[in-house]
Amino acid sequence: MTALSRASDPETDVRELDAGSLVPGELAELLSPSLFGGRRVLVVRNGQDAKKDLVAALLGYARDPDPEVSLVVTHAGGAKGKAFAEGLREAGAKVLGAAKLTRPRERVDFVRDEVRRLGGKCTEDAAEALLAAVGHDLRELASACSQLMADTDGRIGADTVNRYYRGRAEVSGFTVADAAMVGDVPGALEALRWALQVGVDPVPIADALADGVRTVARVASAGRGNAYQLASTLGMPAWKIERAQRQARGWTAEGLVDAMRAAADCNAAVKGGSDDRGYALESAIFAVTAARNAGDGR
Repeated sequence: MTALSRASDPETDVRELDAGSLVPGELAELLSPSLFGGRRVLVVRNGQDAKKDLVAALLGYARDPDPEVSLVVTHAGGAKGKAFAEGLREAGAKVLGAAKLTRPRERVDFVRDEVRRLGGKCTEDAAEALLAAVGHDLRELASACSQLMADTDGRIGADTVNRYYRGRAEVSGFTVADAAMVGDVPGALEALRWALQVGVDPVPIADALADGVRTVARVASAGRGNAYQLASTLGMPAWKIERAQRQARGWTAEGLVDAMRAAADCNAAVKGGSDDRGYALESAIFAVTAARNAGDGR
């Protein structure tokens, strides 16, 4: 609604408030006719938290709205505030369902669909990288997709996302692990130094490295197969299995054992208060990549 209103009138005044802290008097002031006219959008978030007097005021407005003011109320669903949501529907409000995305696959599809809606193309790896960098908030993801589309030619790959979001805490640890698992020593060291430079704690980096080794070991031991068929057996999302299958190429069982030992030593050093945790992480990167590359000579 905000985007549509601003598309027709860039000067649209948009206000966002939380229902839990909004009072009827403030609402009346925000919805009252403006001396200067113009379009307005009032977004009331967490409608399920609205108190009775605010609910009555919002329902009263919904029955006789100002054509120049668009009222948007978000509701988390469920039993809390259900009567309010039904009241808005009965008053003639347009209801748009937005079911919560709980599965990783659904979030990946959301990112790819959002980029496609904007006229671009997004690879699955890029969607995964964006989720790792931005998080799971759909508004932030949609905003990130829009920004990437504005700053690129519309073809978004994992390298594009990493270039724009390098240094973000959420992506740094997994970037280190992903590079190490495919034997990319320069890439893993570069990502590690970026992470430490911007203040990322070494613990989640060590955890990400250990998780990367464990995931590849589990997927490799499951044998070849369709990722979606293996998902229920391994208890992992299909996209994570597919990525691990790609990373597993070049690994031997012996190499994975060595890598797990190196990751465990790294975790002990980092979480046990090593004098130089950065050095412990660098050493783990060299040990993991050496374990992978040793498979060529075995």
